[in-house]
Amino acid sequence: MNRQTGYNVRLMKELLEYRAEFPILETTTYMISNSLGAMPRSVSASLERYARAWATRGVRAWEEGWWEMAVALGDKVAPLIGADPGTISLHENVTLTQAVIASCFRFDRPRRRVVLSDKEFPSVVYFWHAQRRYGAEIELVRTAEDPLRVPTEKLLAAIDERTLLVPLSHVLFRSAYVQDVAAIVEKAHRAGARVILDAYQSAGVLPVEAKKWRVDFCVGGTLKWLCGGPGVAYLYVRPDLRAEFEPSVTGWLAHPRPFDFEVGPGAYRDDAFRFLNGTPHIPAFYAAEPGLDIIGQVGVEPIRRRSLELTRRLIEKARGCGWRVHTPDADAERGGTVTLDVPRGPEVLQELLRREVLVDYRPSAGIRVSPHFYNTEEECDRLLAAISEILAA
Repeated sequence: MNRQTGYNVRLMKELLEYRAEFPILETTTYMISNSLGAMPRSVSASLERYARAWATRGVRAWEEGWWEMAVALGDKVAPLIGADPGTISLHENVTLTQAVIASCFRFDRPRRRVVLSDKEFPSVVYFWHAQRRYGAEIELVRTAEDPLRVPTEKLLAAIDERTLLVPLSHVLFRSAYVQDVAAIVEKAHRAGARVILDAYQSAGVLPVEAKKWRVDFCVGGTLKWLCGGPGVAYLYVRPDLRAEFEPSVTGWLAHPRPFDFEVGPGAYRDDAFRFLNGTPHIPAFYAAEPGLDIIGQVGVEPIRRRSLELTRRLIEKARGCGWRVHTPDADAERGGTVTLDVPRGPEVLQELLRREVLVDYRPSAGIRVSPHFYNTEEECDRLLAAISEILAA
């Protein structure tokens, strides 16, 4: 056994020690972390702490941690996206984070173009198209000629001196293609535009460097690879830009003196609270914390190494079965998902679900398979064998 093989074996054993923390792995082949990460066992105890605080402390719970949670819990997200503590606010979903960002800008001026590709997540595309009623000009970069990628040069060519914002997925949700964030940020900044990096499909499964890449905004959520469940999205704003922005999607949490209950024009705090608005979703914070703790303990680098091993195995064996793979071969271009274009995909999916093999399907892509650090080689092989059996039948 060479040194590299020995390291990989030790890494696999260390990561698989966490399998016991995820109850659903006992009864299912769970390969759908790009849609909903498995629930940590300790979420039940965390939600019980929330219920106990409400039951025993009542309104006093706001003074004993609830009020600060929308930023304090963000400090557990920060190292997972390469950001500093105190730079993240938490919201209900990514579409709302886009709304908060959009409300910092005006679209009645010459610089009013929003440049994004047709491979962005549809909810984001719907939101930005709706901003046309306020004067935004939407430049949707069409990329039908490449089923896997957004050609970087094509996106760069669309960014010019009229561009205001560039919403950009780090990893595309259909194909798991990793985009060249650094190149796009450099071109956008040179043109005077701001970049909104969506790290939903990357944070927790491959490194994200929001501060190093100098992205202006970074958004995502705990739903997927962070194993934090629904209802918690994060918004990072570059600290040196924070004072420039006064979001119109605002509320009393953003006010420096919320309990003065002043009536009239609002004001803004100077920290991450500046981008909050109404009363936060406290139960979701309690549910998200255990997953963030586990991902923080395991570390993104080991998770990435393991993810590449499992996705490479899936790609090679799927090709051996004669199926097309709508995911990049190159490790540097591949996120945590492998998309398999198998015949009669929607029907195959339904039979997989009946067999307690949990994956999903996306039109114009195929069956998405997303092993996380808690999955095994045997589960990958079991999934592929199940697909072969279903197709043969």
